Amino acid sequence: MKILVTGSTGKLGSALLNQLESSDYQIKLTSRSKPERIVNGEWVYSDLLSGEGLEEAVKDVDVIIHAATSPVKHSKVVEVSGFKEFLGKMQHIKNMIYPSIVGIDEIPFNYYKQKLKAEELLRNSSIPNTIVRSTQFHHFIENIFLSKPFFSRYIVPGNFKFQSVDVNEFAKYLIGLVEKDPQGRIADFAGPEIVTLKEMAEQKIKINNESNKVLSIALPGKLSKSFSDGKNTNPLRKIGGTTFEEYLRDKVK
Repeated sequence: MKILVTGSTGKLGSALLNQLESSDYQIKLTSRSKPERIVNGEWVYSDLLSGEGLEEAVKDVDVIIHAATSPVKHSKVVEVSGFKEFLGKMQHIKNMIYPSIVGIDEIPFNYYKQKLKAEELLRNSSIPNTIVRSTQFHHFIENIFLSKPFFSRYIVPGNFKFQSVDVNEFAKYLIGLVEKDPQGRIADFAGPEIVTLKEMAEQKIKINNESNKVLSIALPGKLSKSFSDGKNTNPLRKIGGTTFEEYLRDKVK
């Protein structure tokens, strides 16, 4: 079986590559830039923005794990119009595995709206598919909210809640879907615990022996309320095993 991993230089794509390299699958990778290391498999250039290379990327593959995404720039093109063009080239695919995000149908964030449109495109297409939503990755939370203190303080928005997961655990879960029949939208993959962003910042301070403090500022609006209400979590689907605290401890080993 030949598997195509899109977005092969991203965090999820890299995690997929690391685990697939020791498998018996034939591996094909595609992205705009070439991965630094390819032990087993081939790489081809493709760009969802321009459409270049998409047909070559899907050629002779059986299953696609679509890790390509663009949360900051060109989201509408990459997630929707470029994705639609991509779907038009994969009529031979046995299963399109699409990683999505918990809460995209309830959180008023533009990137999430585009991901929801992409899900709808895939569901309404003739392509056999499996859609699985995950909660945010540990590294994403740290990089976006806790990357740098200001004036010896981590400034966090309100009472935001997260149920973050380890990217490697989610990658393993996605690979486990390869041998299964297409299932459409399946149950979410969520982290082992729900904690506030303030608690996450306090964990980082303790583990790194920092002198920083945490300043929590409540923000108005529907977007802030949706994260405070935990719309990005799923307490019934605590599948991941690595907590955010354990992720932080592993980084300092």
